[in-house]
Amino acid sequence: MKSGPDDAIPIAAKLATKPVGLLEFAKLAGRNMLEVIPVETLQNTYVRGPLNIHYFCDPEIITELLVGAGRAFPKAKFTKDIIGSAVGNGLILSEGEKWRKQRHRYSPLFAARNLPLLSRHFAATGLDVAASLAENEGRIDVTQMAPASTLTNISRVIFSGNEEVTAEEIRLGLKNYFEYISNISLFDLMQLPKWIPRRKWLLSKRPVTDMRALARQVIESRRSESRVTPEDFLDLMIAAVEEDYEDIDTTVDNLLTFVVAGHETSANALAWGYYLLALYPEIQTLIREEIREVCPEGPVTFDDVQKMPLLRAHIKETLRLYPSAAFFARDAADALVIKDVTIKKGDALFFPVYSLHRNEKLWDEPNHYRPGRFLNITYPRGQYIPFGDGPRICIGAQYAETEIMVLIASVIRQIEFSMTDVPIPRPVLTFTMRPEGPLILNARAI
Repeated sequence: MKSGPDDAIPIAAKLATKPVGLLEFAKLAGRNMLEVIPVETLQNTYVRGPLNIHYFCDPEIITELLVGAGRAFPKAKFTKDIIGSAVGNGLILSEGEKWRKQRHRYSPLFAARNLPLLSRHFAATGLDVAASLAENEGRIDVTQMAPASTLTNISRVIFSGNEEVTAEEIRLGLKNYFEYISNISLFDLMQLPKWIPRRKWLLSKRPVTDMRALARQVIESRRSESRVTPEDFLDLMIAAVEEDYEDIDTTVDNLLTFVVAGHETSANALAWGYYLLALYPEIQTLIREEIREVCPEGPVTFDDVQKMPLLRAHIKETLRLYPSAAFFARDAADALVIKDVTIKKGDALFFPVYSLHRNEKLWDEPNHYRPGRFLNITYPRGQYIPFGDGPRICIGAQYAETEIMVLIASVIRQIEFSMTDVPIPRPVLTFTMRPEGPLILNARAI
């Protein structure tokens, strides 16, 4: 399936074209992690970095490290240092038995049986966004529109029905919270001792303390209601911890973990997804026709999006080209030899998902937008991992894919996006991979 008459190539990230020393690594990574990833990772499936760093783009090695012998290797220490103050010891950062118990406790929340309920909230947001764009045609910054959509979803599925806090207070609190956690410390990246002062310490920690207090208040308030029938995600979450006890601090950690993992990642995928549809209008038209044939009007349901294979392929191709979790790392807990690669205990294992998804040894025309590559085609395990893999694969993967599909279907059904003369920003990676600046498109009701 060709992308369009001119077959334009989507904007790509800038990777490192020369060796990067430790100090420069930390400086660059604090601004844009993509700039420290060697460009060779686009051509080779294994690159040995400086010191004890390994870059893996080999699907077999990745699978062995995430699913096989290395599946119990812990998250990298610098990852914990960077976001630990914001999400505590929830599912993202906990290890061992504590992690296993939490994973078991919360897995049912994200089961397919709960997605029809949650999709009703997503569809309401999608209808609101489409109506707003129809009333305000013209240029739109999708890097502002997309996060507003996912923040609204969070308000609806987690913080709805809380009489003591307004929706605007929730949105402002979440905005300040995300700005705080996106401020990455150079010293954390260099893994310097925790007693060395960080510039971040000069910033008020109020966004985190306020958000934790709000989360605790919302949880306790909802518990007191004792709803018989779950109406949203928070009801499902409380039901899970009622069946399998968890202390309130850990529940707050996990509520914020789900907020962090589910907001900016989905928002970035939405922004890049709208951009690709504008860049390839013929594909946009085909997807719109598919959507209208399945659900010509009214709320888009969970069952509806199961009948939209081209839309799903578009989302998968968007996450191939622009994975929100474009990089993650593990610390080697033991020595291993995999396919002649020797890994020593304590080595840093880097998984540059951005490079893996664009590696020329793995993909045909890797830098081109080809949604057809995800229609009735399967790939070797470890080659396509927008949500990770193994025991620690993103627990909310199906939730996220459903949210993105429902929102895009609701909007594209009524709105046509097209390109403008404003330059498209490159991808940058801090907490997640996002556009470096405003991403301006034209929006027109049709």
